[in-house]
Amino acid sequence: MKTTLIIGASSGIGKALAENLIRKKETVISISRNVPDAPFSHFYKHDILSEDDLPLITNRIDGIVYCPGSINLKPFRALKRQDYLADFELNVLAAIKCIQFYSENLLRSKNPSIVLYSTVAVNTGMSFHSSVAVSKGAIEGLTKALAAEFAPKIRVNCIAPSLTNTLLSERLINTPEKLEASANRHPLKRIGSDMDIANATEFLLSENSSWITGQIMHVDGGMSTLK
Repeated sequence: MKTTLIIGASSGIGKALAENLIRKKETVISISRNVPDAPFSHFYKHDILSEDDLPLITNRIDGIVYCPGSINLKPFRALKRQDYLADFELNVLAAIKCIQFYSENLLRSKNPSIVLYSTVAVNTGMSFHSSVAVSKGAIEGLTKALAAEFAPKIRVNCIAPSLTNTLLSERLINTPEKLEASANRHPLKRIGSDMDIANATEFLLSENSSWITGQIMHVDGGMSTLK
C-alpha cells in the first residue's frame, strides 16, 4: 500500500488529490495549517512558515506533493522587496525544507516520487505576474536540479497549471463575466478544475510514470502552446 505525504491538503488541488488516493485505499498523510475535510490516515496541523520543526514521520513515504502557493498579482512598480521575499519563502524555501526533511523517508520506497507546482506564467509572459513567475521559475529550476541529483532513485516532476478554480484564484473569477473572460483566454475555452491537476499529479506519483523525471508538465488548457 502506497503512502503519500501532501503538504497543504485542506482545500483545492491537495484536497482533490487526497480524495482520489483515499478512494484507492492508499495511505495519505497531510500537513496543513487548517484541518482538512477528509479522512486522512494521519493529519498534522502545522504552519510550515512559522514553525521550525516539521512533524516527525518514521514510516516509508512513497510520494511527496507540495501544494502551498500564492497568486500575488500586482503591477511591477507596486511590488516591494517583501512581496518577492514572501512569495519565495512560501513557494520555494518551504518546499525545499520539506523535501530535505523527508528525503530519507522517500529513500525507503521502491518508486519514490516528488511533485511540485509551477504556473503557466513562467513559460508564457503575463502582465502583473512578476513575483509569482520569479518564485515558480525557481521551482522549475529546482525540479530539474533535484531530478538530476536524485536519479535514478527518486523521480521529481512539476506541473505548471493555468488558472484553476480553487480558493486561491477565487477573486479572479468571482463574477460570471470574469469567469467567462478567463475561460475564453484558453484554447479549450474553460479554466482548469482542481481535479484536472489532481489527476495529473496522481499520474506522476504512480508506476505509470516510472520513466518520467525532470519534466515540467503543462496542464493549462493549451494556454502555453496554442493561439
